[in-house]
Amino acid sequence: MKQSGTTATGFSRLIFALLLMALSGLLGAAQAQNAGQPGATDDEDIQLRQTRMIENPISPPDTTSPRATLESFLLIMHQASAEWIDIRDSYFDGDTLFLTNGEKTRLIHVSALLEKAMQTFDLSEIPATARDRVGIEIVLQAQEILDRIYLPDLEDVPGDPAGDYTAPAQGTELPSQWILPGTSLIIARQDTGEQSGQYLFSASTVSRIPSDYEIIKALPLHADRGEDLYSYYIYTPGDLVAPRWYEYILKGPDWPKRTFAGQAYWQWLALALLSAFYIMALGLYARWRRSSDTPEDEPKDKNWTRVVAPAVVILAANLFRSLCENDINITGPLMQAIATATSAGVWAASAWLTYQALQLLYDWTLSKTTITSGGLDSSLLRTGFRVVSFAISTLIVGYGATRVGIPIYGVVAGLGVGGLAIALAAQPTIENLIGGIILYADRIVRVGDFCQFDDLSGTVEEIGIRSTRIRALDRTLITIANADLAKRKITNFSQRDVFLFRHKLGLTYETDNNTILGLIAAIRERLEAHPAVLAQPLRVRLVEYGDFAINLDVYANVAAFDMNAFLAVQEELLIDIRAIIDAHGSDLALPASQVYLKEESQPKIAAATKPPTDSEG
Repeated sequence: MKQSGTTATGFSRLIFALLLMALSGLLGAAQAQNAGQPGATDDEDIQLRQTRMIENPISPPDTTSPRATLESFLLIMHQASAEWIDIRDSYFDGDTLFLTNGEKTRLIHVSALLEKAMQTFDLSEIPATARDRVGIEIVLQAQEILDRIYLPDLEDVPGDPAGDYTAPAQGTELPSQWILPGTSLIIARQDTGEQSGQYLFSASTVSRIPSDYEIIKALPLHADRGEDLYSYYIYTPGDLVAPRWYEYILKGPDWPKRTFAGQAYWQWLALALLSAFYIMALGLYARWRRSSDTPEDEPKDKNWTRVVAPAVVILAANLFRSLCENDINITGPLMQAIATATSAGVWAASAWLTYQALQLLYDWTLSKTTITSGGLDSSLLRTGFRVVSFAISTLIVGYGATRVGIPIYGVVAGLGVGGLAIALAAQPTIENLIGGIILYADRIVRVGDFCQFDDLSGTVEEIGIRSTRIRALDRTLITIANADLAKRKITNFSQRDVFLFRHKLGLTYETDNNTILGLIAAIRERLEAHPAVLAQPLRVRLVEYGDFAINLDVYANVAAFDMNAFLAVQEELLIDIRAIIDAHGSDLALPASQVYLKEESQPKIAAATKPPTDSEG
């Protein structure tokens, strides 16, 4: 019985111990749930924060110290790699043609983890257009490097563990940079920019990671602790997980899977076929556009087609890049070159599209208003739209240049003496621009006005930003710089408020005084009766006796909208005046000479003659 009691007591103690362990586990779980609150240990709190950093797709990595940066990268990449491989294996073990919704969701989380790992690197030297793509390659290469080298104990790395997210305690000095032992990988504190004060893998480290990876993958210094995901990433199609059709490449001959210059042979072949298809398609489109262009002498009721070409360029460039990135999966420097070239094309085409769209807006504005297409207001509006369109397009090109890695604004700001030289070189252009503004502001000439400019005359067809175009009487086109035109003596015949009707009528000298007086009264009465002839000034006077005619001066002002209307009035009046002259029995004199001959009487001279003699006879 004693032994039995002892056994029961031991069993009771065992049960009690198990209950204590279970209770301790429950308390520990409760403490883990309340991490950060009083009673939770620092290690448990940090572990919980690290878990949240990995599971929360929008939480940033901890980069408050070299240790936090390195540990954050290792933790994030470990989770991303494990989940990535699990998704890939699950997909290829299944029989579905595409990824399931659950696998797609998990793949989005893997992409978020890779982007989070990119935040531990200084990628400022990489063009913004290729930064996301190149950043993924950098983090995968960095992971393979760290998997193949000896890493120091994290306790020996300066700073607090990842997940603390706090600056070092007062009195704790962190180095400005820390070099991973046995490598040239540097984690440096950022002194400028949005990430100032954070510790990131330096830009110089980013630039040397690809070359370090090429060396270490051929000569591993340490046992690889996992699959080379970078190699899988760059030599397979698709986004992270290869599509089902890649199995045919794997089961096919070996030569398409061989690599050259960072790409597999099948990738080079796919890129060549895609490029050939694009060249052929763009050539056919250009040929179609040339054949469908509207002749200049026909009305263009399809001006919207001007935006088609830049829109096609934008769509084609984005589609080409998408196919190269997501389907063929071009990587490395080649992908960076493709991204730069396509981005440059997209930004240039965007500037072109913006300019054409604003010109369409000008055409629409002109069609919806009462402004005539040939007036000064139309020309001024057109010039304003062109200036604004050009300025906006230039800004778009400048911003696009910064996106592809060209510091265009820094270059412009740092021109210095060069900028002064450019300003001096642009002085004639600026002078012509100001001259055009003067022509607009003073309203000296308008589009459609007939003017005389010193030794030339013609109709103004266009007043541009730099020059003015004049159509001469012989239909030749004359272009004059605005600055030069503004300095000339300009006689604008189209801006006359009235037209002068003045003619000299030459009557024959056979016209008597009464007839002349009757003609003067009749012509004056006809002019006064015409509605287009102004009452003042108006005169019809005998002004002189000329060499060939008696001259009458007819002087009046005619109100007319333009020269054609005046000529019609003048023609009507001249015909009526001719009828008046005929009705009064007179006639218009012609320049002629009359010779008056007068016969003079000749004196008779008596000559003394004698009759001939017989001998003379």
